[in-house]
Amino acid sequence: MDALTRAWLMLLGLTLATALLAGIDGRLAAVALLALAWLKARAILGGFLHLRTAPGWLGAAMLPLGIWLVVIGALCLVAPG
Repeated sequence: MDALTRAWLMLLGLTLATALLAGIDGRLAAVALLALAWLKARAILGGFLHLRTAPGWLGAAMLPLGIWLVVIGALCLVAPG
């Protein structure tokens, strides 16, 4: 199986997991959805844009995104209500 097919199948699985989690209400579900978004971004950047083969580029793209998603997740966890 080639890399594009694996990336596509991974995206299908992650999208299914997102759809299953979307019906769950709560802060932890929101954090899990953010983690799934990070994994989807990694699959797209690494598989379809081929950043996995470019030294340092995948990490340079994923680190700021990861920091941003952690900040959003932390705000979601500490928000009142």
